[in-house]
Formats: sequence, C-alpha cells, structure tokens
Amino acid sequence: MIEFFPEGFEESRESGDVVLTAFTDEAGADRIRARFGEIVVEPVPDGWEDEWKRFHRPVEIGALWVGPPWKEPRTGLMPVVIDPGRAFGTGAHPTTQLCLELLNDLKRGSLVDLGCGSGVVAIAAVRLGFSPVTAVDFDEAAIEATERNAEANGVDVEARTTDLRTDPAPSAEVAVANIDLRTIELLRPDSATVVTSGYSTVDHPHIPGFRRVERRVRANWAADLFRRQ
Repeated sequence: MIEFFPEGFEESRESGDVVLTAFTDEAGADRIRARFGEIVVEPVPDGWEDEWKRFHRPVEIGALWVGPPWKEPRTGLMPVVIDPGRAFGTGAHPTTQLCLELLNDLKRGSLVDLGCGSGVVAIAAVRLGFSPVTAVDFDEAAIEATERNAEANGVDVEARTTDLRTDPAPSAEVAVANIDLRTIELLRPDSATVVTSGYSTVDHPHIPGFRRVERRVRANWAADLFRRQ
C-alpha cells in the first residue's frame, strides 16, 4: 500500500475485516479489503468525497484533543484541529499517538517534525510548549496542509520542503520522525533527542550515534525514544 499510495491511506476495521482505503486526486478511490488472507480491490461507492471523513475521528492524547474541524473539541483539553486535505495524517493512527505520548514526557525546547504530513505532530508540539517548531516534508501538499492547519490553530510553525533521503535534517533539540523505516535509518539528526515511529513492533531502527532508551507499542505499531550517545 505504501508503494502504491505513498501520500497515505486510512486503516479501519469493519466486521472483523481490515480495510485500507486510499484516496487519490482522480474522481474516485480504491479500497483494499483484507479478509482471511484474501485481498480484494474494490471501488469506493459514490460519495467518496465524504467517505474519508468517517475515518477522521477525534482522539484524546493526554491533555490534547486531536480531531477534524467538523467536530467540537472537548472542554478542558488543548485542541489540535486537523483537516488533512491531500496530505497524510489525521492524528488517529497509533504511531502518531505514540509519538505525542513520548513528546509529552520530554523537556520542552526546539523541535523539528521530519516528515510532517498534515502537521499533526508539529502543531501538537506547539500546544505542548515546544518552541520554535519546524516541519519538513518532501511533498508540497504536506507543506500546504501543515501551513493551513497551523494557521487554523493559531500556532507558529515554520514549514518547508526537504527531502530527508538526501538533505540534512534541520537542527533542533528534539526531532520527531513518524515516517517509513528505510528513511529513518538514513537520518543523521542534528538533535539531542529523537522520537521515531511509523513501523511495526518487529522492526528495531538503528540511528548511528544514538541509543534507544524507551519503546512504546500499540496495536502492533511501535515508537522509540533515542538519546545521543
């Protein structure tokens, strides 16, 4: 799915099935349904433009409420309102939640979101007290979504296009990389602390010059906290 839809897809469960739905720029979408080892590709019915909204449900992560603009934030929590548009990331995925949980326990300082998608982690980091916050991604749609969502949330995030496979990561006290495992292992972060996720519990990324000090897991996904040696 990542190879066919690198801009992202949604995962859900329906009657015991795992359903992966990918939305494209075309007038339609593909749904891939996995059931008992069988994979079936089927079109999403008419009205696909609104179909994805049912996947975008609010989540509460510590003091944060992360959800779409058509839902009302819960009183008493810090809202992170996200409309992903054509970018990847609503905040509901376990890897995003794990990253934010790890961030919540860290000393506040400067932060860079490596592979920002729709800006969930970057905006949530500002809400948690990190500053300044930089967000980078190779996809222009992700930068546009991050800038739009940062403005909607009234927070200051510097977003810019960067290809982490070839360009150096921006310097910050904390770096967050919720991306694919292969890119994570190419990173050479200019940071003292690195939070990584985007891979399953069977994967154990290695970042030269850093040691893993904590791992958290949820629903077969993992996130790791690294400190510079």
